[in-house]
Amino acid sequence: MGVYYFFVNRKEAEMKQYRVTGMTCAACQSRVEKAVSKVPGVKSCSVSLLTNSLGVEGDVGADEIQKAVEAAGYGFENPDKSASGSEQQDKSDALKDTESPKLRKRFLQSLFFLAVLMYFSMGPMLFHAPVPKAFSNPGILALTELLLSIIVLFINKKFFISGFKSAFALSPNMDTLVALGSTASFLYSLGILYGILYAFGEGNIEQTKMLGHHLYFETAAMIPTLITFGKMLEAISKGRTTDALKSLMNLSPKKAHLLTGEQETEVSVEEVKEGDLFTVYPGEQIPVDGIIVSGTTAVDESALTGESLPVDKGEGDNVSAGTLNRSGFIKAKASRVGKDTTLSQIIQMVSDAAATKAPIARIADQISGIFVPAVIGIAILTFVIILLSGGTFSDALSRAVAVLVISCPCALGLATPVAIMVGNGVGAKNGLLFKTAASLEAAGKVEIIALDKTGTITNGTPVLTDILPMQGVSEAELLTLAVSLEKNSEHPLAKAILNYGEEKKISTLPVDNFQAMVGHGVSGTIEGETAVAASLSYMKEHFSLEKSFEEQCNSFSEEGKTPLFFARGEKLLGCIAVADTLKEDAKAGIEELKKQGIFTVMLTGDQRRTANAIGKEAGVDMVIAEVLPDGKEAVIRKLQNYGKVAMVGDGINDAVALTRADLGIAIGAGTDVAIDAADLVLMKSKVRDIPKSIRLSRATIRNIHENLFWAFFYNVICIPLAAGFYSAIFHWNFSMSPMVGAAAMSLSSFSVCLNALRLNLFNINNSAGDHRKGLAEEKREKLLLDFDSEKKESHAQKEKEIVMEKHLVIEGMMCGHCSGTVKKALEALPQVETAEVSHETGKAVVTLKEAVADEVLKKAVEDQEYTVKSIS
Repeated sequence: MGVYYFFVNRKEAEMKQYRVTGMTCAACQSRVEKAVSKVPGVKSCSVSLLTNSLGVEGDVGADEIQKAVEAAGYGFENPDKSASGSEQQDKSDALKDTESPKLRKRFLQSLFFLAVLMYFSMGPMLFHAPVPKAFSNPGILALTELLLSIIVLFINKKFFISGFKSAFALSPNMDTLVALGSTASFLYSLGILYGILYAFGEGNIEQTKMLGHHLYFETAAMIPTLITFGKMLEAISKGRTTDALKSLMNLSPKKAHLLTGEQETEVSVEEVKEGDLFTVYPGEQIPVDGIIVSGTTAVDESALTGESLPVDKGEGDNVSAGTLNRSGFIKAKASRVGKDTTLSQIIQMVSDAAATKAPIARIADQISGIFVPAVIGIAILTFVIILLSGGTFSDALSRAVAVLVISCPCALGLATPVAIMVGNGVGAKNGLLFKTAASLEAAGKVEIIALDKTGTITNGTPVLTDILPMQGVSEAELLTLAVSLEKNSEHPLAKAILNYGEEKKISTLPVDNFQAMVGHGVSGTIEGETAVAASLSYMKEHFSLEKSFEEQCNSFSEEGKTPLFFARGEKLLGCIAVADTLKEDAKAGIEELKKQGIFTVMLTGDQRRTANAIGKEAGVDMVIAEVLPDGKEAVIRKLQNYGKVAMVGDGINDAVALTRADLGIAIGAGTDVAIDAADLVLMKSKVRDIPKSIRLSRATIRNIHENLFWAFFYNVICIPLAAGFYSAIFHWNFSMSPMVGAAAMSLSSFSVCLNALRLNLFNINNSAGDHRKGLAEEKREKLLLDFDSEKKESHAQKEKEIVMEKHLVIEGMMCGHCSGTVKKALEALPQVETAEVSHETGKAVVTLKEAVADEVLKKAVEDQEYTVKSIS
């Protein structure tokens, strides 16, 4: 299966993407979203802390967005104004891990000076480390610690600039917590230093030594150093979550061999224009999308589709940018270049998905907006309570600082996007393209899947199997009419007849006034007579069919073949049967879906018998046949009464249903309209990719749950621990050092990112964990009944029979003559079919042709001078 050209007319994405700089945590993300959402014209916006991207939907200019972002205190970049080469290069640069090298340098510098600081402050006391004699003077030691801590704080000045700037703007973030904690420790230590110098000047050596034990300069320096270490680990792991997208971008070819006449020139790929001829040698990447004009080869399309086997290509076949020419020299004509190539559209789709948010992220977003102010409030409360309960100022400060630095809003902000990015990347590697984060989440929640038959469950390339002309009509006459009519049709069934006609070299007749009869067939005028190719139901309305002929045609349907009927003028010429075979993986794919607890439905416009035969072969739970194109959306709406519904289709007539469904899934070989309408694109057009996408979605959602649990659990447990809440309740003799809190915080976000990276190891082909309960039996039975027309008609008929029968209790009938009189009066009414009247029981049972008011029945009886006591 090759890469299909399904993005040709794909509309420009409504979401515009920008880059936001300066964000450090979920609180920043929340603030930018709130600021941009208030801009007039913005319908919705989404900020990703992972990729530092801002996606905006609405009629609003970049300048207005920039003002809002910068007013919120963050930097803004518009990729459209970038001058750094091609669009793909800009995106690749945006995803490039530029933070890790900077953070590594900062960390190593900080670590060096922190190590020196720790040596002088803790070494002599803990390890009896040798220090110059001058450092036995507490004043000199304290002054040295001050200078070393200032160096570390300066190296990490970004925390303080960002933190205090955000605090003054009344939008505190994670940097604010770090800056407050470190500054509080530094200022307290500075105060102690003045106390040491004063005591030393007074000659109070004991007071000087005692105060020397209350310095927190090493804590002030340790906090930003440890947080920088955590940020470095986080940046490294975050960088790896975008590996799949970066690898796609790296596929973009840089050069092309342009052919001008007989001269071949190597040019930059940006110089290739639509319609240009280019050559590709064995082992080279195909530079742009094109159509082969000469040569044959085998193309490795695994990078785009995940399909491991090379695909044979020849003259007239399509080739895609970024795929690899394994063998053979080819010449091709450029069909799409630049951002219109399949590769570029895939990259756009994957990056768009990274810029959106899954619904599951809303909880974390809501908490993130109030998280930092709440932590600052808890730190102040902790400080006050400890002082009021008799604790020392030093102890109160230590616990308050520990509360500030142990809390981790980043874990909340990263819990969802890192998992979505990795999950989306795994999907892209396997030919599963989720357009949004919401669609990746929705796939795992699907309970019912409706699959279009032609091109989805079946190959969509039917073949002619049987020819059944009417008596007196030759096969040649029937085939000539059939081929003549169907050559103007684009329906897949028509192609089967045309292919057979070409094979048998059937000559055709000119057709005038050709038109498609939606849901029925086609018609036209041949040699002055109306010619029709239509379904059995249409033909039965306009022609009389012999019973034996109809039965023989029905037998085709029972075998899974589709009978097509042809007529000319007033004469029915005969029937041609066409069969569309199941895709190789259709049965296995549907079986996997059923194991996943999903109720499978096949939708088709084919007549019921044909559809039932194919549905039985495929193994679907239910078949809905004879559905007109505009009826698919109504079927999806009806199915949604029973659970979350996914629609899988490939045609223009599937677009509305794909949009209506909770998840629209388009086959990669489908039409552009279907691709545009869908939320998920299956590049390989395989049915088995549907359960794979559901498997991946469930694994991703599970990973998000794990991340969110850790983020909430960590903060809910650690903040009270740092505040001393558990010690007070359980009388523990425990006090957390701010340095321990900083270390814990530095590892929290890293843990979330590492957990998300585990998704790269997930095997989407392994169905071992698929077993899941599906629709409840009662709901399943109700659904089946709701769509079973025969059962519904039978049920409706019974109800109709009950409604159309009325029982009268009549007083005054004395003999058979009386009964006859009442019977005659009732049956004289046009609405009454029959009336059974008995003078012995005093009752009449009236069967109606149509509804009639009780008053009409009562009047008919009482006009004969009898009394009607009741009607039921």
